[in-house]
Amino acid sequence: MREKIALGYICPACGKSVIGERTAFAFSAGVAGLVCECGESELVSESDGFHLRLTVPCGVCGGEHTARVEARRLFDGGSIALSCPERQQLCCCIGEEGRVTAALRQLQTAAEKLRGQAEEEMFADSVIMYEILSELKDIAARDGISCACGSRRYRIAVRGGAVDLICGACGGRLRIGAATDEDLDQLCCRYTLTIPENPAGRDER
Repeated sequence: MREKIALGYICPACGKSVIGERTAFAFSAGVAGLVCECGESELVSESDGFHLRLTVPCGVCGGEHTARVEARRLFDGGSIALSCPERQQLCCCIGEEGRVTAALRQLQTAAEKLRGQAEEEMFADSVIMYEILSELKDIAARDGISCACGSRRYRIAVRGGAVDLICGACGGRLRIGAATDEDLDQLCCRYTLTIPENPAGRDER
């Protein structure tokens, strides 16, 4: 029986690789777990003496999956690779440390690619959104964003097809379209941007 067993997954909360080792005794004795350093996810293994019931946070789809595997398979030197049933991608590996580490590197790359695709799907046009954000950055660099209330503090909220500039003082909001070529042309013609004042926010200050 192998003395130690490595286990690893990608945290769906922070996106980091989580890998660790537990003794075979810990696996067979009852509950063994591996918690991400962010504290938002945990891989849990529960034993009934013959089988392990695994609860795996999934960095691929963002959910959580369960699986039941034969304990002896791990204790005798084998490895277990679990896949996300929704995306058909590896989401967890348990076994020999070198194999688990290599699998986690591949999983990290795949998870990052999937997250990038998901972010692009959020926008009406990811290219237009990128250009709009670049233009806003240029305008901000020349101190061209302000609010009618007199404040120059603001934050940006990115939507599917628009970007909101929100005053940090009164809460006034200016929506910039970010879905079409016309939206980009209109912004490129602006040297400065003024957020409309929110009178209710002004009264509260």
